[in-house]
Amino acid sequence: MTTPRGFRDKSDESLLTLVGEIPELVRNLVVAEVNAAKAWAAKAAKDAGIGTGWVVGALFILFWSVPALGTFVIAGLSSWWPVWLSALVVFGAMLLIAIVLALLGFLRFKRIGKGNPAISISEDVRAVKEVGE
Repeated sequence: MTTPRGFRDKSDESLLTLVGEIPELVRNLVVAEVNAAKAWAAKAAKDAGIGTGWVVGALFILFWSVPALGTFVIAGLSSWWPVWLSALVVFGAMLLIAIVLALLGFLRFKRIGKGNPAISISEDVRAVKEVGE
């Protein structure tokens, strides 16, 4: 007997028949879960790709807006100074900013080697040995 939705009514089935159907039901469940995971991964990858494209577009625009800002500053400074001096001052300021940022990055990279995990591991091993004794 089938229900209006096409499912079989299993209320009249014996226990052994129902237990015998478990492997097929588990297989169907696993296949459905794998297919759902594949669909989710495909949708997530598509969304990630589109999002990456938008971010790359924004970075492209930002990359070209920095020289435009520099030109604006040079044009503004050229109201008081000659254009060559304005350009030289803007270049010097950008060079100074780049040096400071590079120095901060270098100092951050030097921190990586500070903590020696081998020492803390050997201390942990020594502590465990002492507790065991």
